[in-house]
Amino acid sequence: MSQQDKVWFITGCSTGFGRQIAEQAIRAGYKVVVTARNVEQITDITTGHEESTLTLPLDVTSPDQIRTAIDLTIEKFNRIDVLVNNAGIGYFSSVEESIEEETRRMFEINFWGLMHVTNAVLPHMRNQKSGHIINFSSIGGLTSFPTLGYYHATKYAVEGISESLAQELAPFNIHVSLIEPSSFRTDWGGRSSVKTETSIPEYKESIIGQMLQGVQLGAGQEAGDPVKLAEALIHIVEIPAPPLRLLLGQQAYQAAKHKFTLLLESMEEWKETTIDADYQD
Repeated sequence: MSQQDKVWFITGCSTGFGRQIAEQAIRAGYKVVVTARNVEQITDITTGHEESTLTLPLDVTSPDQIRTAIDLTIEKFNRIDVLVNNAGIGYFSSVEESIEEETRRMFEINFWGLMHVTNAVLPHMRNQKSGHIINFSSIGGLTSFPTLGYYHATKYAVEGISESLAQELAPFNIHVSLIEPSSFRTDWGGRSSVKTETSIPEYKESIIGQMLQGVQLGAGQEAGDPVKLAEALIHIVEIPAPPLRLLLGQQAYQAAKHKFTLLLESMEEWKETTIDADYQD
């Protein structure tokens, strides 16, 4: 099968990464299933490419819509080769001030939505004995910052389950890749995020207030280029041994390096205590 015969299924294509990935995949000649909660926002992506694309409504928190979307994809293209789990939202607040209803909704989208789509696609990939699942995490899936505690929790969950999934699916020739971007020029900090107003004075005057203000002031000036991210995804789909993790953006690289440098230093500092916790023969 040639690369261009591969079928991509992408969630969350109305804006940001999903839109750019869909456009780049279509431009590269792939067959592409473009999905979003509101189909009217994505019809322009597939205009003129109707034979090689499919535009479908998909709310990843709706099991019925997931089943229907997968069934229609198989009906038209007979297979799914690349699943891009991009749909997700952000949430800004101190941990103490976070609203449980909002954070549970974020888990339903960022984690359970991703897993429900994945589990619906897996039987087809296993039957094919091939496939590539691309799960959007974040640099926030590796290291944490103030005001994003519950968002980090969703992405750490995606990281953990993706590592297990990669090991379970390797015998079926199915790859799993985690995408870990830093700040990119999308609407993630705007329409795609929820913010809880800081009402505790001590937080408002601390780093929490500074961080929330910084997100607003920095919107539209982020260093990351969404087009380059989409091109990177196409590259890892086309190679025989794609990475489990792909950091994207200089900020992501520096933050991850700092996190693991400190982790290794701490491990060595406490090595004796760590090893001594075992029974001594």
